[in-house]
Amino acid sequence: MQEIIKNLPKLAKDKHNENKKYFTKLKKKPPRNLDYVMQKLHEAEFKQTNCLDCANCCKTTGPLFTDKDIGRIAKYFKLRPQQFIEQYLRIDEDKDYVLQEVPCTFLDADNYCSIYDVRPKACREFPHTDRKKFQQISNLTLKNVAICPAAFNIVEALKKSL
Repeated sequence: MQEIIKNLPKLAKDKHNENKKYFTKLKKKPPRNLDYVMQKLHEAEFKQTNCLDCANCCKTTGPLFTDKDIGRIAKYFKLRPQQFIEQYLRIDEDKDYVLQEVPCTFLDADNYCSIYDVRPKACREFPHTDRKKFQQISNLTLKNVAICPAAFNIVEALKKSL
């Protein structure tokens, strides 16, 4: 898995223009069954991919934290939301709450998340390849294929299936 993760940014860069063109076409005229196809590809990929073998998303990027996420996680730690924010988060250039540092503070040595049951929505939904109206998040997907081997494989499978 480490070899795949190491090569992923270059693979994604090599496919970037091809993927960008593909997603531009997909946005203009999405097939009626796109969400169904994406759901099937997502399920098939995650039957063979174990995130605990990788955790590259947690090691290289940080999620956005919504107010609901902050409230839920602060409660889990028995902190006031403002205390949680001060201890773990910062505001990024888009005015969103994000982690102060990467890799994720809550990732342990075995790639387990210490706040898994209360993790942010962005983490629960990553890599977003089973989201409804998938064509609307093509820019996010283009970024995620460079981070997540599963997302890369799903996009490659999508291009072959449609």
